Amino acid sequence: MGLVRLVAAVAASTALVLVTLTACAQRPAPAPLDPAESAAPAPEPTETALTETEPTETEPTETAATATELPEPGKLRFKQIAKLEQPVAFAVRKGDDRLYVAEQTGRLRTSDGDVVIDLSREVSGGNEQGLLGVAFHPSGRWVYLDWTDARGDTHVTEWAFDGTRATARRDVLTQDQPYPNHNGGQLAFGPDGHLYIALGDGGSAGDPQGNGQDLTTLLGKILRIDPRGGRPYEIPEDNPFADQKGAKPEIWAYGLRNPWRFGFDRGTGDLWIGDVGQNAWEEVDHQPAGSRGGENYGWNAREGKSRFRGAKGRDMVDPVITYPLGKGGNCSVIAGYVYRGEKIPWLRGRFLYGDFCAGWIKAAPAGAPQDGAEVGKVEQLSSFGEGHDGELYALSLRGPIYRIEPA
Repeated sequence: MGLVRLVAAVAASTALVLVTLTACAQRPAPAPLDPAESAAPAPEPTETALTETEPTETEPTETAATATELPEPGKLRFKQIAKLEQPVAFAVRKGDDRLYVAEQTGRLRTSDGDVVIDLSREVSGGNEQGLLGVAFHPSGRWVYLDWTDARGDTHVTEWAFDGTRATARRDVLTQDQPYPNHNGGQLAFGPDGHLYIALGDGGSAGDPQGNGQDLTTLLGKILRIDPRGGRPYEIPEDNPFADQKGAKPEIWAYGLRNPWRFGFDRGTGDLWIGDVGQNAWEEVDHQPAGSRGGENYGWNAREGKSRFRGAKGRDMVDPVITYPLGKGGNCSVIAGYVYRGEKIPWLRGRFLYGDFCAGWIKAAPAGAPQDGAEVGKVEQLSSFGEGHDGELYALSLRGPIYRIEPA
């Protein structure tokens, strides 16, 4: 996510701006990053239908809450439990009560400050670069990090981990990055046990290489692989493009600009994706658990539901949440999780998301996600996390790790 819009709001208070979190707007950018941000067309922030394709309909599930089923939203309390250096990603490990947090500067730490892996001498230090994602294998025996090297290229790297030491380092996947922004970075194991990987469109502005709609590249996609099934990994047989000539078999979903954060609903298996916008719209995309993959979320044919480049694309899926960027300081959507914990009864069945610059956090009924209500604020919100018990956490780029509690 280009931090062009972010700079004006937070550069004075942050040494290393997380451009990864912000969308690209026509505002001054920190040289030498994002030299072409202002070159992209800037549609007016009014949603217009792009195609005649009917919206994708999904069957309701017993755990999918609707707006009328939920009690009135309340407010949330954010209790600081730790303070680290530029925390941007969060994970938990099977059989382990500790919280694991990735610092953009290159270290994976526990919430009590212990260093598990240190890549600080290897990661690139650009605004949208560094250590960006972390996930543990469902068995707890391996940990995976998403990071950019000194050249700015993406690595997904595996370590064996016994709870004390990380050993047997191995690169699982690498991807050349043509520009220094829009690296994505989220890693997560889905309910199916496969590893999902977010990659942005390669950067610059407006997706000049057309990567979002190009199935011959991994850029602008969410990937799905089995990192333990082969060397360097195995392609699941039911991936949507596994047998399609002229398409990368790793691709699970496409048409994404910079899917900085995504998360699975532990109650339904649904996937929620926050995709950072260009000039007009921030969006959250949704993939139901029964999906066979292959969804096209529209970029760069459109931004939000508005036409962007003029191309129609193929069978595009509408976002379930959009909001205008720039209004009220909005700059970059941060997707969270559908709450399935026990401590905040009114929050159950609501999807939590926020904005990095504006700082607000909203809770939206999973069955009517556009109807979000503000429930609190976190300055420089960079990510959410989910514990073993379904309770949620919020990370601030300023350093605090917050446990989310009832007010």
